[in-house]
Amino acid sequence: MNRMTVGPRHRGRLRWLLVITAALLLALLWDWDWFRPLVERQASAALGRAVTLQRFDVELGRYPRLTADGLAVANPPDWPSDGHLLRVEHVAVRVDPWAWFNRRWRVVEIEIQRPDVDLVSGADGRSNYRLPVFTPDPSRAVNGPPDEPLTVDIGRLRVSDGHLRFVDPALKADFDLRFRTRPQPASDEDRFEAEADGRYAGSPITARFVGGSVLGLRDAQRPYPVDLRLRNGRTQVRLAGSLLDPLRFGGADLRLDFNGDNLADLYPLTGVPLPPSPPYQLTGRLDYADGRFRFREIAGRYGQSDIAGEASVAPERGGRRQVRIDAHSDRVVWRDLAGLIGGRPGQADVPDDTRAQHSARPASGKLLPDKPIALPRIRAADLDVHYRVDRIESQITPVDRLEGHLQIDDGLIRVRPLKLGVGKGSVVANIELDGRRDPIRTTADIDFRQLDFSRIVDKLSAFRGSGTVGGSARIDTVGNSMAAMLGAGNGELKLFMAGGDISALLVHLAGLDLGNSLISALGLPRRADLRCLVADFDLTHGRLDTRTLLADTTEANVIGSGSVNFASERIDYRIRTQPKRLNVGRLGAPIEISGDLRNPRVRPDTGALALRGGAAVVLGTLLTPLAALIPTIQLGLGQDNDCVALLRDLQQPGPAPASSPDPAPRKPVVDRR
Repeated sequence: MNRMTVGPRHRGRLRWLLVITAALLLALLWDWDWFRPLVERQASAALGRAVTLQRFDVELGRYPRLTADGLAVANPPDWPSDGHLLRVEHVAVRVDPWAWFNRRWRVVEIEIQRPDVDLVSGADGRSNYRLPVFTPDPSRAVNGPPDEPLTVDIGRLRVSDGHLRFVDPALKADFDLRFRTRPQPASDEDRFEAEADGRYAGSPITARFVGGSVLGLRDAQRPYPVDLRLRNGRTQVRLAGSLLDPLRFGGADLRLDFNGDNLADLYPLTGVPLPPSPPYQLTGRLDYADGRFRFREIAGRYGQSDIAGEASVAPERGGRRQVRIDAHSDRVVWRDLAGLIGGRPGQADVPDDTRAQHSARPASGKLLPDKPIALPRIRAADLDVHYRVDRIESQITPVDRLEGHLQIDDGLIRVRPLKLGVGKGSVVANIELDGRRDPIRTTADIDFRQLDFSRIVDKLSAFRGSGTVGGSARIDTVGNSMAAMLGAGNGELKLFMAGGDISALLVHLAGLDLGNSLISALGLPRRADLRCLVADFDLTHGRLDTRTLLADTTEANVIGSGSVNFASERIDYRIRTQPKRLNVGRLGAPIEISGDLRNPRVRPDTGALALRGGAAVVLGTLLTPLAALIPTIQLGLGQDNDCVALLRDLQQPGPAPASSPDPAPRKPVVDRR
């Protein structure tokens, strides 16, 4: 009998052949669901929460296909309510195992059916979607250098009937997002679509997004198309264009359009704190370069004012965004700027329903803006803003141009300088608000340089004048609104005016000179030469007291005394005159200005005019322009030779009490010109 002898070499080959054959048979016949508990344990340990599968399977091949049915990822064990972070009806992942040898995770295709995601944050700030696998391990940085990052390359993503719910009380957000991929005609790629509906920042939100295929995200050379339409409250956003190398965010070429009722409403969407504004519309180009998002070629309007320029936002530094804005306006309506000082911006040129909403808001009853500065927003970003306005139109202020440089660094606000043009002159202010404190500490120094007096009074149709005004102001205060700052302020206001002229009607009305007022109203004379105008006000704990207020004109000397309390918004003031000519019908009593600043009473001294009530009634309507002039012209102290002489002549006791009879006329000051 012959025996076949197998040598050691052939026995080794046969052994390997049997092993490979057994492995293939095992792979083909094995029930991969046997590994389901192992997969669940490994996934649960990695995510720090229970992960369950109803079925698990693997299809072998060059690119193995892993499938799972009934995938569920639970909320954290200590989460106050039941539920799941994620549920997926069916998921299939085809991977390239050979890419692991090059530190790459290549996913050839992902197919997801009916994913349902719940992203929820609690009132305590905890969220159910903070996963340990995405949380950096500080021990790695201490114990040694970090591992080389793993490159993720996703080929194709197919999603059907996706749903995501997002809830975050801190953001006042509760909305649903439905998403899917959809095949494109004449293309083997799927585009990504999503719609959102719910509430964000306390207002309704709707959005629709259409993007290119996920396959296109990995192509650094091909722009990735995006189209987003969003509405949050009354704010509408349109973003359309393309991203360059989106996975590494190599750049962007997008058109961005904003429109809405208030620029401040953009903060929840952009993270950039902007002042309140009237309805606005902005358009421009959005791109990304040098580590900054840039909003270029901005053009648009807010209220009745135009605006153009550019802005950029850099990633957060120390938890704060870095924002730069360089803007200018050819023409601005003054009331559109009211939001910069805490007031309510203008309402002109807005839709009827928007105007009705503005009008329906309850009035505060205060004259000074009392809306508090939003400290969290100020501290949320560092800003560097340049803004220039070439022409300002206003019916209530003489300012006709503006230029300012605003900087915010960790809540410290500096405006250096702020220049307001008035005719050929200007008001130059340097302001600092320390928003790192609560309440805010504010200091300001203001210089009045060659202000054109005609610009100050030209808003009053009954009065005219000319000349140059100068002076300074200083304030040191605390408070979170304009009203609070003035109500607690300490400082002073000094202004002067030498030379020029002023409406003779104004001078005669200030002295209750009925006869000459009627003559001046006819233009005889129309103007009174102004020799000197001087004032010095002291501000202590919100009370503005008059040290000196006087004016020397060819018709009379005008003297003022009293105070304005910004804390209570009340005024107690008196104006009297010393005529320089024989007057016909002069009532000879001071004018009292008292009551609420919002609606002050302007009337003759009731004690001095006890026997002349009828004349006071006749002059009631004529005194109304004077009430409008007082808050517009703030007189102050300066240096002038003629003013020094006037001060010497007027070093006399103040006016008699209101209850005394009409005092005798004092000796007029001699005109030394």
